[in-house]
Amino acid sequence: MSTPFYVSPEQLMKDRADFARKGIARGRSVAVLRYADGIVFVAENPSRALHKISEIYDRIGFAAVGRYNEFENLRIAGVRLADLRGYSYDRSDVTGRGLANAYAQTLGTIFSSGGEKPYEVEIFVAEVGSHEGPDQIYRLMYDGSVADVPQYGVMGGQSERIEEYLSTHFTPDLPLADALRLASTALGNDADPARTIAPGDLEVAVLDRTRTQPRKFKRLNPSQVGQLLG
Repeated sequence: MSTPFYVSPEQLMKDRADFARKGIARGRSVAVLRYADGIVFVAENPSRALHKISEIYDRIGFAAVGRYNEFENLRIAGVRLADLRGYSYDRSDVTGRGLANAYAQTLGTIFSSGGEKPYEVEIFVAEVGSHEGPDQIYRLMYDGSVADVPQYGVMGGQSERIEEYLSTHFTPDLPLADALRLASTALGNDADPARTIAPGDLEVAVLDRTRTQPRKFKRLNPSQVGQLLG
């Protein structure tokens, strides 16, 4: 009788984490920044059909990097959860924190399971408040860990290089045009030499607290992005 192949739990978790990180790093980055009137999501994504950035509920936005089919399943599950909670209780009971906790449980369970591969995804969940104080941005990792993002964050691709650029150039309460220019320039600093990303290759959406309707999410088309970038 042959001896069963043994892998220590520590090595197994390390291998699963390395597998997920490599898959996530192959894609282009997504940046999220607070600006004067809300939160802006910026992704390098020339596709007009396959979105990295989406709306979840009235004040809640979603952005992801990694395998499209996996984060699209998570997005759909989040929309269904938000709709059910808002219908069963009250629309104000749907929060970014509650959604982030649900995603964390799902990702953590999948990562810890030995029966399936870990999801190769990272997620931003953001909620805009009626004023700047209640704004919330959460970053969820492939293993279910959650981090609170105070002002800006980047995931996917060469995220460390882009975050380093933002750390030296970001200032609070920027107008939308300045925040978008900063994010676009930062995303182009993922290589040497730095490159300029065309407006048509950017996917941009905002959670704008100044909108009068309950839904604060707004997607910007390429012409609007071009005007803001100047």
